Amino acid sequence: MWHIEFLRVPAGADDDIHRYVWDGRLQRLGYNPYIVVPSDPAVKALHTPETRNLNNPDLPSPYPAGGQLFFRAVTAIQESTFALKVAFVVCEFAIVLVLLDLLRCTRQGAHLVLAFAWNPLLAIEVAGSGHIDIVGALLLVVSAAALVRRWRATAAVGLGLAIAVKFLPIVLLPLYWKRVRIRDAALAAAVVGLLYVPFLNRSFFNHGRIPIGSIGTYVTSFRFNGPVFAALHQVAPPQLLVGLAVLVGLVTATLFTRASLRSAAPEWSLDVFAWPMAASLLCAPVVFPWYLLWLLPFLTSASTLLIILWTVSIIPTYVMWHLRNLGRPWGALPGWVMLLEYGCVAMAGAMIALRRLRRPGAPRYPKELV
Repeated sequence: MWHIEFLRVPAGADDDIHRYVWDGRLQRLGYNPYIVVPSDPAVKALHTPETRNLNNPDLPSPYPAGGQLFFRAVTAIQESTFALKVAFVVCEFAIVLVLLDLLRCTRQGAHLVLAFAWNPLLAIEVAGSGHIDIVGALLLVVSAAALVRRWRATAAVGLGLAIAVKFLPIVLLPLYWKRVRIRDAALAAAVVGLLYVPFLNRSFFNHGRIPIGSIGTYVTSFRFNGPVFAALHQVAPPQLLVGLAVLVGLVTATLFTRASLRSAAPEWSLDVFAWPMAASLLCAPVVFPWYLLWLLPFLTSASTLLIILWTVSIIPTYVMWHLRNLGRPWGALPGWVMLLEYGCVAMAGAMIALRRLRRPGAPRYPKELV
């Protein structure tokens, strides 16, 4: 019922979906979204009522090739924000089906799928605003399910396609160490490389530059809801700090991999996918609410309680879009919002740590997962 209501209303103030329509339209008209700038007077005639007011019109698209081809496929069926939102909701329901199968394979209760299906971020950011992140989350869940079934080539390609939607899951690479073969990794790399073929241009053949659009500007200029990055930005350049965020995620994934190899516990628990991405996002320059869509399918145990809380405490950040609609300039979040969002998570973490100190012999994971 939530989804039906959100589908009926126009896309939210976080209007990335209008850029999706524009990127898909450009590709079908024979243009390269990594080169064309929407505000260029030369392409004014290419706009439609839905794309004329897209955000950041002075920049080309920052979205990787996997997302671009998804935009093209959906807009080829119907060129509208509504069609994209419906496609995103279909991906969300597909995640539910894959999760049910995955929970059965790992001998966990099927009811745990509700931790995903009932999260309020889904209705807001998938059916409401429509964000490509849910497509990447679906590919990542398919990859995880393939790992459980030891379909190694499918697992590697699924991870590669997820990275081709957005780069966040690249921090999960250590989880696949010794679980996929070298030829599987090579196949995944080849598939991702092929996705970029339609976007190659003279700059690539003459200078060897990979088409990445405005991703560099995103790293150097965009800031939102990233307290760790904001604190460190005073002493280090943004490129280095983004590299640090990736490193934090890779190290977290490596620690989980080593722990699983040494432990007598089952080899796979869904939370090992959530923590590396959450750690990387915590250090990122931009933490929009819809970025947490990547984490939602993997929050099915008590060990991810802090991340579950984060997916709820981040909701007050929507006040920034409300203030913008009132005519106020886009800027830093009000202090009370940051305090509420991260303070709730910090307090819960302190309570969990205190409880563990009082019970030093307690297992790391809930009894049913050990």
